Amino acid sequence: MAEFDLVVRNGTVVTAADVSRCDIGIKDGRIVALAERLDTSGQVLDASGRLVMPGGIDSHVHIAQDGDDGTVMADDFRSGTLSAAFGGNTTVIPFALQPKGKSLRAAVQNYHARAEGQCLTDYSFHLIISDPTEQVLGQELPALVQDGYTSFKVFMTYDDLKLNDRELLEVFDVARREKALVMVHAEGYDAIKFLTERLERAGRTDPYYHAESRPIPVEREATHRAISFAEIVDVPIMIVHVSSADAIEQIRWAQSRGLKVYAETCTQYLTLTADDLKGLNMEGAKYVCSPPPRDKESQDACWTGLQSGLFSVFSSDHCPFRFDSPAGKKKQGERTAFKWVPNGIPGVEVRLPILFSEGVGKGRISLQEFVALTSTNHARMYGLAPRKGSIAIGADADLVLWDPDRKVTITQELMHHGADYTPYEGMEVTGWPETVLLRGTVIIDKGVQTGKSGDGRFLHRSISPFAAPRGRRPTQYD
Repeated sequence: MAEFDLVVRNGTVVTAADVSRCDIGIKDGRIVALAERLDTSGQVLDASGRLVMPGGIDSHVHIAQDGDDGTVMADDFRSGTLSAAFGGNTTVIPFALQPKGKSLRAAVQNYHARAEGQCLTDYSFHLIISDPTEQVLGQELPALVQDGYTSFKVFMTYDDLKLNDRELLEVFDVARREKALVMVHAEGYDAIKFLTERLERAGRTDPYYHAESRPIPVEREATHRAISFAEIVDVPIMIVHVSSADAIEQIRWAQSRGLKVYAETCTQYLTLTADDLKGLNMEGAKYVCSPPPRDKESQDACWTGLQSGLFSVFSSDHCPFRFDSPAGKKKQGERTAFKWVPNGIPGVEVRLPILFSEGVGKGRISLQEFVALTSTNHARMYGLAPRKGSIAIGADADLVLWDPDRKVTITQELMHHGADYTPYEGMEVTGWPETVLLRGTVIIDKGVQTGKSGDGRFLHRSISPFAAPRGRRPTQYD
């Protein structure tokens, strides 16, 4: 009799490739056997009537991240990863943000200190480059990529984060040389600044006008510019949190030309609209994020992008702030105008249930596509495969047992994040995570926390196979 630490028995196993009935044998935190029937003298977890899928990987979350205006993010690593785990996730990739004028390496060390001993799930870090000095581009960034921080994000907007065109090109060039994957927040800074000031002069300062200050052409233009720069440098890029048909059209054009342009969309762009920002008494501030929610046509375009394979990954862009607190969204918005409202909404805990219910449950995507979009593709894109994101021999035993028939109404009372609201309040979903295993250990058991903070480990990542350039022949200037 083969000896296992745990056998997950009688479940319907779903991967990005297929659906099958089999048992899963786990030893020392890894999957060591897959068979129709596994005998063991060890522990058995009965998954009858449940789907067994790879634990979710949310590769776009913001946790314990510094704000330049004193705003306090609602989640630290303890509450952020607890919320992620209750949502069926076993790995998250938040950001280590470089403050202007500061060392990138020191920023990474700072975020490590914040996360140490706090995480219930496994985790890694993307970098955020806000100040691409010679020191950063020549020494710190290349060394960090070699140390396993193989992806980083750049911003085309926000006062304290934006890079100008020359800086973007220089950062892209380092990414090409080091084979790092660049994530791009594509919204044009100057256009947003112009529109914001015009709206303020007209007295249009309510949260709804946040969406008016960042209309679809602002995203379209920046997406086109990012793609053009990537083509010039010959570097793969990931356009994150895509929200509109116009931006999707730009990405589709690039992909049709063979450019390595990848894309991500998020829960809010499938479910929310700009009308949600119209709530009375500053309630609309709860929905302020960037890019903002759009309209029904944009929602349909995002669904089409998911169905057609244009989007490689589906993330939450979890960026939680409290609504009713001294530094929260309501008070900040009441100061002067929408521009003071912290940008971001919570969502890591409901990413999987909403996509399952609205996608699989309504026939828009298959079970296999669900797994690919929420786990497998994240692992492949960001250098975590084959250890993460799959149910295969040798992979970490990161699993979620899913009840496909459970009906749940999403409420703040159900949530485990640090925010005091959920933007998806009252939404009904069918399908819910029941039990979550991290490296073979049950951390959520039928909706009850059984793991502890500190169970999560930091993950060094390999170079992404999607980060290699197309192979443009070098010129005399390279």
